[in-house]
Amino acid sequence: MRAARLSAVTATATVAALTALTGCTEKGSESGDRVINVTATDSKCEVSKKEFPAGHVELAIENKGSKVTEVYILFPDDRVVTERENIGPGTKQTVTAEVKAGDYTIACKPGMKGDGIRQDVKATGGTAAKRDPRLDKAVAAYRTYVQAQADATLPLAETFAKAVKDGDIEAAKAAYAPSRIGWERTEPVAESFGDIDPKVDVREDGLEEGQDLEKDWTGWHRLERSLWKDKKLTARDSELADQLITDLTDWQKRVGKADITPTSMANGAKELLDEVATGKVTGEEERYSHTDLVDFKANVEGAEKSYELLKPVAKENDAALTTELDKQFAALNTLLDKYRADKASYDFVSYDKVTKAQQKELSDAVNALAEPLSKLAAAVVTKSS
Repeated sequence: MRAARLSAVTATATVAALTALTGCTEKGSESGDRVINVTATDSKCEVSKKEFPAGHVELAIENKGSKVTEVYILFPDDRVVTERENIGPGTKQTVTAEVKAGDYTIACKPGMKGDGIRQDVKATGGTAAKRDPRLDKAVAAYRTYVQAQADATLPLAETFAKAVKDGDIEAAKAAYAPSRIGWERTEPVAESFGDIDPKVDVREDGLEEGQDLEKDWTGWHRLERSLWKDKKLTARDSELADQLITDLTDWQKRVGKADITPTSMANGAKELLDEVATGKVTGEEERYSHTDLVDFKANVEGAEKSYELLKPVAKENDAALTTELDKQFAALNTLLDKYRADKASYDFVSYDKVTKAQQKELSDAVNALAEPLSKLAAAVVTKSS
């Protein structure tokens, strides 16, 4: 998880791709009604319209400020519909989402901190986005997958927590990375709740302004620091281990209620690649344990799961895209295999042993996959929606 994330199931899709799939042009069309221009500055979050038809909508975002920003569509209770992060000054991004009729908030977060600058908006009409029946099956299958990952994570995390509480540093180190795999595979869904991720997966530099490092920092990475940097376990670590299990149990119980759509699955796949690019390739995520390649692989597996479930429909709409995605997923997985003992294990090389040249190779492979993956959401939008 990158610093200060309050994120969710998200990603990007290009205006051109969406227009081609809908068969509409923006001028004088329903597609134009569904495009919301968002102008973000360091002090403002301006939207071109505050009402739009329910169904598929597109945020065309431009950052005119001096800070890196991120933009969200939020439910009234602050759950995340979709978001786009790391939007640099002077750059533009596009986000596609599926929304039902109702009230929402668009929030811009300059500096990617805090609650952001907010605008209340409304999706009107009772017509849901038209959907290929195969996509309903894909969503159902993905729900089963996400729940299975949460169910499998809990006992692994309990093993990790027990070792921490027993004061067994070596056992805790061995259990740490395996306990995170299911979370990393499905992280965008977990992040969509907003309040769970900051408790279990925030990094040292990800705390909000005013939070106390010792009192407010909880979760895996706080324990990672104790194990690898401090090289000792205290009574506070035992408390943190118990809290981790409490928070992960909360996640396990709530994950089945997540709002999941075909576009959010596609967006989540791209989000997982963004996680790799901004945290794993850089070595920032697991800065003490250097188990970044375990997270890296889990992120790729989660992205590939969403893609495989959506692929039958995406292939019909954009065969060239799925051909490219098949190629790039295979290339990245082959490259990752070079860093582990065998394809069935998660026994990856410690990331501090990976050279700068090798990191560059991994980064290039991630970018080669991320670019076509950003178009997957558009490829599952029904032409008439």
